[in-house]
Amino acid sequence: MSLNSAPLTSEQLDSIEKYDEEKRLSYLLQQVVSNKAVWILADEHGCVMLNTDDEDCVPVWPNEEFAQRWATDEWQACQAQAIPLAKWYSRWSMGLEDDELALVVFPNQDNQGLVLYPEEFEAYLLKETKKQNRK
Repeated sequence: MSLNSAPLTSEQLDSIEKYDEEKRLSYLLQQVVSNKAVWILADEHGCVMLNTDDEDCVPVWPNEEFAQRWATDEWQACQAQAIPLAKWYSRWSMGLEDDELALVVFPNQDNQGLVLYPEEFEAYLLKETKKQNRK
C-alpha cells in the first residue's frame, strides 16, 4: 500500500470536503485506486455505520485524514482504518452485499454523501483503475 502522498493541510481538507457529491466521489476513486486502500472508521465493535431512510450504510473515505476527521463525539473512540483494495474486492464487496449494506461515499461534515451499493462502488473502482492504468 503506497501512502506516498504528502499529508493534506487543513485548508486542503476543508476545500476538498466542500466539493459536491459527484466531485467527492471522483476524488475518492482517484485516491483509493492510486493508494490501493479504502478508508473506514472502526472501533472494537466494528466499523461505523450511518443510516439513511432506506439503508444502513458503511461510510468510506479517500484517505486517513478525512476518516479521522469524523472520529468526534460518539465516534471519538474510533480509528481510521485502511482496507487494502485487494481485500476490499475479495471480502468487503461480497460481505456488504450479503449483509444488505450500502456505502456512503466520502460523507462530508454535513452527513452528505452519495449512497452506492457495493457492486456499483466496485464498478466505479474498476473503471477508475482502467483509467489510471492507461496513463
